[in-house]
Amino acid sequence: MASIQDHAYLKICANIASLLSVSLASARRKVELIAAKEGVTSSQGRKEIAERLLLEARASSEKEGDTAAENLDNLLEALAEDENFMVED
Repeated sequence: MASIQDHAYLKICANIASLLSVSLASARRKVELIAAKEGVTSSQGRKEIAERLLLEARASSEKEGDTAAENLDNLLEALAEDENFMVED
């Protein structure tokens, strides 16, 4: 399948990727998967799906109050009992 080169579509996908802290390709793939599930084949339909995903991503980031990058930072913090752990000598 040829990729969509619509500037507005790519910009929406880039915003999705930024909010979710994923690559542009992953954001586009997410839109494509939803489009395939819903049977959408037009570029306008894919753009609408991307806009819907962008709104959902913004709503979830506002609801949680943290960005995906902050969530990742919190997950990567060492626990008190693990901070001196060494894998190798």
